[in-house]
Amino acid sequence: MSTPSTASTEPDLLYSEDEEALRAAVRDLLTDHCDPAGVITRMETDAPHDLSLWKSLAEGMGLAGLLVPEEQGGQGASHREVAVVLEELGRAVAPVPYLTSAVVATEALLACTGDAAGELLTALASGRTVGALTVALNVAPGGAYKVVLHEGGVLHGELTGIADATAADVLLVPADDGGLYAVSIDANAVTITPQVSLDLTRPVATIAFDGASARLLGDAEPAVRRALRAGAGLLASEQLGLADWALTETVRYLKDRKQFNRPVGGFQAVKHRLAQLWLEVVGLRAAARSAADALAAGSADSDVAVAVAQSYAAPVAVRAAEEALQLHGGIGMTWEHPTHLCLKRAKADSIAYGTSGGHRATLAELVGLRAP
Repeated sequence: MSTPSTASTEPDLLYSEDEEALRAAVRDLLTDHCDPAGVITRMETDAPHDLSLWKSLAEGMGLAGLLVPEEQGGQGASHREVAVVLEELGRAVAPVPYLTSAVVATEALLACTGDAAGELLTALASGRTVGALTVALNVAPGGAYKVVLHEGGVLHGELTGIADATAADVLLVPADDGGLYAVSIDANAVTITPQVSLDLTRPVATIAFDGASARLLGDAEPAVRRALRAGAGLLASEQLGLADWALTETVRYLKDRKQFNRPVGGFQAVKHRLAQLWLEVVGLRAAARSAADALAAGSADSDVAVAVAQSYAAPVAVRAAEEALQLHGGIGMTWEHPTHLCLKRAKADSIAYGTSGGHRATLAELVGLRAP
């Protein structure tokens, strides 16, 4: 897969042929192995993550290592390809730890040096190991996060709101001494307790460390900052996938559903609502692609592009899901219809890696438009 050139300062918002081919391959896999009925059924169990699907994505297609250099066992691709994958995972509301492991945990390790970090990075790239950064899902890039106590070579403390911790094999834990540590999930001194989650396809949990042995990976501050920035920027692509699915499915349904002997989609008021939503989704696509391209190119404007994308993404994704629910009528309110999966993911994503309001405030600071 090709990495875009950094020579041009203009963002490239279009999809390349390779990216479209990647999209088609991922969508085909999800169509066959991640149908809405299956996701809903899995949500009713104690094992919400689809590890079989994760194996197909990560090991079968090599998607867990897209951000990892080839010499470390990855694909040597870029954030642009990862964004395409996340769009498709968002459309399917796939219950896999891709964003948390293949993006956030991987980016944290890429900021570290040393053999321990390199070995773990290779393990994550293979897909056979799932990682989770133990920073609460709601923490924005540059935001304050909770740390644990490092004393005598072991960790003590409790962290809450950690996404996909129940699917992880290894935890990346920031400690009070400024270090980022790796802790194996099978350690007797680590207790993971699931929390009540609105979005059951991306559950959160509380993690308690009681003398857990840990390996130092590097400095926590730059690693966490890099990881959360990439997480926020690429989350916009997942939100784009959610919004695009909601719009597409709603249009399809309204073409078939008839009232007063004519398609519901033919009523002028409904057309206006859909047209407005289409404009918002197009805007979201531009913002999400800009953030992915800036991250891929290592642009100096990456922070601005991420803040712009997240300022816009959450409201659009939530509104698209709400419109889908309302315009589907009674059937959209049922548990069997997948609209509620989209709405719950959109709502949960709206506070992940910072709220839209928080990102607007960050954007104002970045461009020198401070409030009086």
